[in-house]
Amino acid sequence: MPLWPSWRPRRVEEKFYFTYKSQGDLEDAATSGYLQGCGRGLMKSKEHLKAFDDEINAFLDNMFGPRDSRVRGWFMLDSYLPTFVLTVLYLLSIWLGNRFMKSRPALSLRGLLTFYNLGITLLSAYMLAELILSSWEGGYNLQCQDLTSAGEADIRVARVLWWYYFSKLIEFLDTIFFVLRKKTSQITFLHVYHHASMFNIWWCVLNWIPCGQSFFGPTLNSFIHILMYSYYGLSVFPSMHKYLWWKRYLTQAQLVQFVLTITHTLSAVVRPCGFPFGCLIFQSSYMLTLVILFLNFYVQTYRKKPMKKDTDVPPAGKEVKNGFSKVYFTATNGAINKKAQ
Repeated sequence: MPLWPSWRPRRVEEKFYFTYKSQGDLEDAATSGYLQGCGRGLMKSKEHLKAFDDEINAFLDNMFGPRDSRVRGWFMLDSYLPTFVLTVLYLLSIWLGNRFMKSRPALSLRGLLTFYNLGITLLSAYMLAELILSSWEGGYNLQCQDLTSAGEADIRVARVLWWYYFSKLIEFLDTIFFVLRKKTSQITFLHVYHHASMFNIWWCVLNWIPCGQSFFGPTLNSFIHILMYSYYGLSVFPSMHKYLWWKRYLTQAQLVQFVLTITHTLSAVVRPCGFPFGCLIFQSSYMLTLVILFLNFYVQTYRKKPMKKDTDVPPAGKEVKNGFSKVYFTATNGAINKKAQ
Protein backbone atom coordinates (compact mmCIF):
# COMPACT_ATOMS: atom_id res chain seq x y z
CA MET A 1 0.00 0.00 0.00
CA PRO A 2 1.71 3.21 -1.17
CA LEU A 3 2.40 5.92 1.31
CA TRP A 4 0.39 9.16 0.87
CA PRO A 5 3.39 11.57 0.96
CA SER A 6 5.24 9.75 -1.85
CA TRP A 7 2.15 9.32 -4.04
CA ARG A 8 0.76 12.91 -4.20
CA PRO A 9 3.88 14.70 -5.48
CA ARG A 10 4.22 12.15 -8.29
CA ARG A 11 0.64 12.79 -9.47
CA VAL A 12 1.20 16.54 -9.21
CA GLU A 13 4.43 16.25 -11.20
CA GLU A 14 2.70 14.14 -13.88
CA LYS A 15 -0.16 16.60 -14.13
CA PHE A 16 2.30 19.47 -14.33
CA TYR A 17 4.33 17.67 -17.01
CA PHE A 18 1.40 16.85 -19.27
CA THR A 19 -0.24 20.24 -18.86
CA TYR A 20 2.82 22.47 -19.35
CA LYS A 21 5.16 20.82 -21.82
CA SER A 22 7.36 23.88 -22.33
CA GLN A 23 8.37 27.17 -20.75
CA GLY A 24 6.35 28.98 -23.44
CA ASP A 25 3.20 27.10 -22.46
CA LEU A 26 3.81 28.05 -18.84
CA GLU A 27 4.16 31.74 -19.74
CA ASP A 28 1.02 31.61 -21.88
CA ALA A 29 -0.90 30.03 -19.04
CA ALA A 30 0.36 32.65 -16.60
CA THR A 31 -0.63 35.44 -18.98
CA SER A 32 -4.04 33.88 -19.50
CA GLY A 33 -4.55 33.60 -15.75
CA TYR A 34 -3.50 37.20 -15.25
CA LEU A 35 -5.92 38.41 -17.93
CA GLN A 36 -8.72 36.34 -16.45
CA GLY A 37 -7.97 37.86 -13.05
CA CYS A 38 -8.05 41.36 -14.55
CA GLY A 39 -11.31 40.55 -16.27
CA ARG A 40 -12.87 39.36 -13.02
CA GLY A 41 -11.56 42.51 -11.30
CA LEU A 42 -13.06 44.73 -13.96
CA MET A 43 -16.38 42.92 -13.73
CA LYS A 44 -16.44 43.42 -9.96
CA SER A 45 -15.49 47.10 -10.36
CA LYS A 46 -18.26 47.50 -12.91
CA GLU A 47 -20.74 45.89 -10.54
CA HIS A 48 -19.64 48.17 -7.68
CA LEU A 49 -19.88 51.22 -9.97
CA LYS A 50 -23.36 50.18 -11.09
CA ALA A 51 -24.43 49.72 -7.47
CA PHE A 52 -23.01 53.14 -6.57
CA ASP A 53 -24.80 54.71 -9.53
CA ASP A 54 -28.09 53.07 -8.53
CA GLU A 55 -27.72 54.32 -4.96
CA ILE A 56 -27.03 57.90 -6.06
CA ASN A 57 -29.95 57.95 -8.48
CA ALA A 58 -32.28 56.39 -5.89
CA PHE A 59 -31.20 59.02 -3.35
CA LEU A 60 -31.87 61.85 -5.81
CA ASP A 61 -35.22 60.39 -6.82
CA ASN A 62 -36.26 60.14 -3.17
CA MET A 63 -35.13 63.72 -2.55
CA PHE A 64 -36.68 65.41 -5.60
CA GLY A 65 -39.44 63.00 -6.58
CA PRO A 66 -40.24 61.63 -10.06
CA ARG A 67 -38.16 62.96 -12.94
CA ASP A 68 -39.61 64.66 -15.98
CA SER A 69 -40.36 61.89 -18.47
CA ARG A 70 -39.88 64.21 -21.45
CA VAL A 71 -36.09 64.17 -21.04
CA ARG A 72 -35.72 60.42 -20.43
CA GLY A 73 -32.96 58.95 -22.59
CA TRP A 74 -31.30 62.29 -23.31
CA PHE A 75 -27.51 62.21 -23.36
CA MET A 76 -25.94 62.22 -19.85
CA LEU A 77 -29.25 62.79 -18.06
CA ASP A 78 -30.47 59.33 -17.00
CA SER A 79 -27.55 58.82 -14.62
CA TYR A 80 -25.83 61.36 -12.38
CA LEU A 81 -22.58 59.38 -12.48
CA PRO A 82 -21.11 60.95 -15.69
CA THR A 83 -21.69 64.47 -14.36
CA PHE A 84 -20.22 63.56 -10.98
CA VAL A 85 -17.16 61.82 -12.47
CA LEU A 86 -16.47 64.67 -14.91
CA THR A 87 -16.65 67.17 -12.05
CA VAL A 88 -14.17 65.13 -9.99
CA LEU A 89 -11.84 64.89 -13.02
CA TYR A 90 -12.16 68.66 -13.48
CA LEU A 91 -11.07 69.29 -9.89
CA LEU A 92 -8.25 66.75 -10.15
CA SER A 93 -7.03 68.30 -13.41
CA ILE A 94 -6.57 71.64 -11.63
CA TRP A 95 -4.41 70.11 -8.91
CA LEU A 96 -2.46 67.72 -11.14
CA GLY A 97 -2.20 70.27 -13.96
CA ASN A 98 -0.65 72.90 -11.72
CA ARG A 99 1.89 70.38 -10.44
CA PHE A 100 2.67 69.26 -14.00
CA MET A 101 3.13 72.83 -15.26
CA LYS A 102 5.15 74.00 -12.26
CA SER A 103 8.52 73.26 -13.87
CA ARG A 104 7.40 73.83 -17.46
CA PRO A 105 7.00 77.02 -19.51
CA ALA A 106 3.54 78.51 -19.98
CA LEU A 107 1.80 77.70 -23.25
CA SER A 108 0.53 80.40 -25.61
CA LEU A 109 -2.52 78.66 -27.14
CA ARG A 110 -3.46 81.80 -29.06
CA GLY A 111 -4.98 79.95 -32.01
CA LEU A 112 -6.84 77.48 -29.80
CA LEU A 113 -8.17 80.28 -27.58
CA THR A 114 -9.41 82.20 -30.60
CA PHE A 115 -11.30 79.15 -31.87
CA TYR A 116 -12.64 78.29 -28.39
CA ASN A 117 -13.90 81.79 -27.60
CA LEU A 118 -15.52 82.10 -31.01
CA GLY A 119 -17.24 78.74 -30.53
CA ILE A 120 -18.64 79.65 -27.10
CA THR A 121 -19.79 83.03 -28.43
CA LEU A 122 -21.67 81.40 -31.31
CA LEU A 123 -23.19 78.73 -29.04
CA SER A 124 -24.35 81.43 -26.62
CA ALA A 125 -25.88 83.42 -29.48
CA TYR A 126 -27.76 80.31 -30.64
CA MET A 127 -29.08 79.60 -27.14
CA LEU A 128 -30.15 83.21 -26.64
CA ALA A 129 -32.06 83.33 -29.93
CA GLU A 130 -33.65 79.91 -29.44
CA LEU A 131 -34.73 80.63 -25.86
CA ILE A 132 -36.36 83.91 -26.88
CA LEU A 133 -38.15 82.32 -29.85
CA SER A 134 -39.31 79.18 -28.04
CA SER A 135 -40.56 81.03 -24.95
CA TRP A 136 -42.36 83.49 -27.23
CA GLU A 137 -43.91 80.60 -29.15
CA GLY A 138 -45.13 79.05 -25.90
CA GLY A 139 -46.58 82.31 -24.63
CA TYR A 140 -44.43 82.15 -21.52
CA ASN A 141 -45.52 84.29 -18.59
CA LEU A 142 -42.55 86.40 -17.51
CA GLN A 143 -43.61 86.42 -13.88
CA CYS A 144 -44.23 82.70 -13.44
CA GLN A 145 -44.38 79.87 -15.95
CA ASP A 146 -45.32 76.29 -15.11
CA LEU A 147 -43.77 73.14 -16.58
CA THR A 148 -46.52 71.74 -18.82
CA SER A 149 -48.92 74.31 -20.23
CA ALA A 150 -46.89 75.34 -23.31
CA GLY A 151 -46.88 71.90 -24.98
CA GLU A 152 -44.30 71.52 -27.76
CA ALA A 153 -42.73 74.87 -26.89
CA ASP A 154 -41.74 73.39 -23.52
CA ILE A 155 -39.89 70.59 -25.32
CA ARG A 156 -38.14 73.16 -27.49
CA VAL A 157 -37.06 75.10 -24.39
CA ALA A 158 -35.84 71.87 -22.75
CA ARG A 159 -33.68 71.06 -25.79
CA VAL A 160 -31.99 74.46 -25.58
CA LEU A 161 -31.50 74.09 -21.84
CA TRP A 162 -29.79 70.74 -22.46
CA TRP A 163 -27.25 72.63 -24.59
CA TYR A 164 -26.95 75.13 -21.78
CA TYR A 165 -26.16 72.27 -19.36
CA PHE A 166 -23.63 70.77 -21.79
CA SER A 167 -22.01 74.18 -22.32
CA LYS A 168 -21.12 74.17 -18.63
CA LEU A 169 -19.02 71.09 -19.28
CA ILE A 170 -17.32 72.79 -22.23
CA GLU A 171 -16.57 75.81 -20.04
CA PHE A 172 -14.38 73.63 -17.80
CA LEU A 173 -11.80 74.43 -20.48
CA ASP A 174 -11.66 77.99 -19.12
CA THR A 175 -9.82 76.62 -16.10
CA ILE A 176 -7.70 74.19 -18.10
CA PHE A 177 -6.44 77.11 -20.20
CA PHE A 178 -5.55 78.98 -17.00
CA VAL A 179 -3.54 75.96 -15.89
CA LEU A 180 -1.72 75.52 -19.20
CA ARG A 181 -0.91 79.24 -19.37
CA LYS A 182 0.15 79.22 -15.68
CA LYS A 183 -2.39 81.89 -14.73
CA THR A 184 -2.88 80.33 -11.29
CA SER A 185 -3.91 83.64 -9.73
CA GLN A 186 -7.09 83.46 -11.82
CA ILE A 187 -8.07 80.03 -10.45
CA THR A 188 -9.91 81.47 -7.47
CA PHE A 189 -12.54 79.89 -5.24
CA LEU A 190 -15.19 81.93 -7.08
CA HIS A 191 -14.01 80.62 -10.45
CA VAL A 192 -13.93 76.93 -9.47
CA TYR A 193 -17.11 77.10 -7.37
CA HIS A 194 -19.05 78.74 -10.19
CA HIS A 195 -17.90 76.31 -12.89
CA ALA A 196 -18.25 73.09 -10.86
CA SER A 197 -21.59 73.96 -9.23
CA MET A 198 -23.34 75.17 -12.40
CA PHE A 199 -22.63 71.92 -14.24
CA ASN A 200 -24.09 69.81 -11.43
CA ILE A 201 -27.05 72.07 -10.69
CA TRP A 202 -28.11 72.08 -14.31
CA TRP A 203 -28.07 68.29 -14.44
CA CYS A 204 -30.73 68.44 -11.71
CA VAL A 205 -32.64 71.20 -13.49
CA LEU A 206 -32.82 69.21 -16.73
CA ASN A 207 -34.09 66.12 -14.94
CA TRP A 208 -36.81 67.75 -12.82
CA ILE A 209 -37.60 71.26 -14.09
CA PRO A 210 -36.36 71.35 -17.73
CA CYS A 211 -38.57 74.19 -18.95
CA GLY A 212 -41.03 76.78 -17.68
CA GLN A 213 -39.58 79.21 -15.12
CA SER A 214 -36.10 77.72 -15.70
CA PHE A 215 -35.72 79.54 -19.02
CA PHE A 216 -35.06 83.03 -17.62
CA GLY A 217 -31.61 82.66 -16.06
CA PRO A 218 -30.03 80.94 -19.09
CA THR A 219 -31.50 83.60 -21.38
CA LEU A 220 -29.74 86.37 -19.46
CA ASN A 221 -26.59 84.29 -19.02
CA SER A 222 -26.35 83.53 -22.74
CA PHE A 223 -26.46 87.26 -23.49
CA ILE A 224 -23.74 87.95 -20.90
CA HIS A 225 -21.61 85.15 -22.33
CA ILE A 226 -21.81 86.66 -25.82
CA LEU A 227 -20.20 89.79 -24.37
CA MET A 228 -17.74 87.91 -22.17
CA TYR A 229 -16.36 85.49 -24.72
CA SER A 230 -16.23 88.18 -27.38
CA TYR A 231 -14.07 90.13 -24.96
CA TYR A 232 -11.92 87.08 -24.26
CA GLY A 233 -11.49 86.37 -27.96
CA LEU A 234 -10.45 89.94 -28.74
CA SER A 235 -8.04 90.08 -25.80
CA VAL A 236 -5.97 87.29 -27.36
CA PHE A 237 -4.67 89.87 -29.84
CA PRO A 238 -2.34 92.54 -28.37
CA SER A 239 -3.43 95.09 -30.98
CA MET A 240 -6.96 94.99 -29.52
CA HIS A 241 -6.02 95.67 -25.89
CA LYS A 242 -6.52 99.44 -26.18
CA TYR A 243 -10.17 98.86 -27.13
CA LEU A 244 -10.91 96.60 -24.15
CA TRP A 245 -11.38 99.24 -21.46
CA TRP A 246 -14.84 97.93 -20.64
CA LYS A 247 -13.91 94.77 -18.70
CA ARG A 248 -15.14 96.12 -15.36
CA TYR A 249 -18.58 96.63 -16.90
CA LEU A 250 -18.77 92.90 -17.64
CA THR A 251 -18.59 92.18 -13.92
CA GLN A 252 -21.28 94.81 -13.32
CA ALA A 253 -23.44 93.16 -15.99
CA GLN A 254 -22.98 89.78 -14.29
CA LEU A 255 -24.10 91.23 -10.96
CA VAL A 256 -27.17 92.78 -12.61
CA GLN A 257 -27.90 89.38 -14.20
CA PHE A 258 -27.87 87.62 -10.81
CA VAL A 259 -30.09 90.26 -9.18
CA LEU A 260 -32.60 90.06 -12.05
CA THR A 261 -32.64 86.25 -11.84
CA ILE A 262 -33.29 86.37 -8.08
CA THR A 263 -36.07 88.91 -8.62
CA HIS A 264 -37.65 86.79 -11.36
CA THR A 265 -37.41 83.66 -9.20
CA LEU A 266 -38.97 85.28 -6.14
CA SER A 267 -41.80 86.70 -8.24
CA ALA A 268 -42.97 83.11 -8.71
CA VAL A 269 -42.93 82.70 -4.93
CA VAL A 270 -45.15 85.75 -4.45
CA ARG A 271 -47.59 84.71 -7.20
CA PRO A 272 -47.15 80.93 -7.62
CA CYS A 273 -48.09 79.09 -10.79
CA GLY A 274 -47.34 75.49 -9.86
CA PHE A 275 -43.56 75.64 -10.33
CA PRO A 276 -41.85 73.65 -7.50
CA PHE A 277 -41.45 75.94 -4.48
CA GLY A 278 -38.28 74.23 -3.21
CA CYS A 279 -36.53 74.78 -6.55
CA LEU A 280 -37.36 78.49 -6.42
CA ILE A 281 -35.89 78.86 -2.93
CA PHE A 282 -32.77 76.87 -3.85
CA GLN A 283 -32.15 78.91 -7.00
CA SER A 284 -32.57 82.19 -5.12
CA SER A 285 -30.16 81.04 -2.40
CA TYR A 286 -27.58 79.86 -4.91
CA MET A 287 -27.78 83.10 -6.89
CA LEU A 288 -27.31 85.01 -3.65
CA THR A 289 -23.99 83.21 -3.07
CA LEU A 290 -22.89 84.29 -6.55
CA VAL A 291 -23.89 87.88 -5.85
CA ILE A 292 -21.81 87.88 -2.67
CA LEU A 293 -18.77 86.30 -4.34
CA PHE A 294 -18.90 88.44 -7.48
CA LEU A 295 -19.47 91.59 -5.43
CA ASN A 296 -16.44 90.76 -3.30
CA PHE A 297 -14.42 90.20 -6.49
CA TYR A 298 -15.58 93.52 -7.90
CA VAL A 299 -14.70 95.43 -4.73
CA GLN A 300 -11.30 93.76 -4.43
CA THR A 301 -10.48 94.36 -8.10
CA TYR A 302 -11.90 97.77 -8.89
CA ARG A 303 -12.67 99.59 -5.64
CA LYS A 304 -9.84 98.88 -3.23
CA LYS A 305 -6.98 100.84 -4.79
CA PRO A 306 -4.03 101.92 -2.65
CA MET A 307 -3.97 105.63 -1.86
CA LYS A 308 -1.09 107.47 -3.51
CA LYS A 309 0.55 110.75 -2.68
CA ASP A 310 0.61 113.48 -5.29
CA THR A 311 4.37 113.33 -5.27
CA ASP A 312 4.50 109.65 -6.20
CA VAL A 313 6.58 109.00 -9.27
CA PRO A 314 6.25 105.78 -11.23
CA PRO A 315 9.36 103.58 -11.28
CA ALA A 316 11.61 103.91 -14.27
CA GLY A 317 10.42 101.96 -17.26
CA LYS A 318 6.85 101.61 -16.00
CA GLU A 319 4.40 103.92 -17.72
CA VAL A 320 1.33 104.83 -15.72
CA LYS A 321 -2.02 104.79 -17.51
CA ASN A 322 -5.44 105.33 -15.90
CA GLY A 323 -3.94 104.89 -12.44
CA PHE A 324 -2.22 101.57 -13.20
CA SER A 325 1.29 100.84 -14.35
CA LYS A 326 1.55 99.01 -17.64
CA VAL A 327 2.80 95.91 -15.88
CA TYR A 328 -0.62 95.60 -14.22
CA PHE A 329 -2.82 93.18 -16.08
CA THR A 330 -5.96 91.17 -15.71
CA ALA A 331 -6.05 87.75 -17.32
CA THR A 332 -9.14 86.33 -18.94
CA ASN A 333 -9.49 82.64 -19.87
CA GLY A 334 -5.82 82.42 -20.76
CA ALA A 335 -5.57 85.77 -22.55
CA ILE A 336 -3.93 88.94 -21.20
CA ASN A 337 -5.76 92.23 -20.97
CA LYS A 338 -2.80 94.53 -20.36
CA LYS A 339 0.78 93.54 -20.43
CA ALA A 340 4.14 95.22 -20.67
CA GLN A 341 4.98 95.73 -24.29
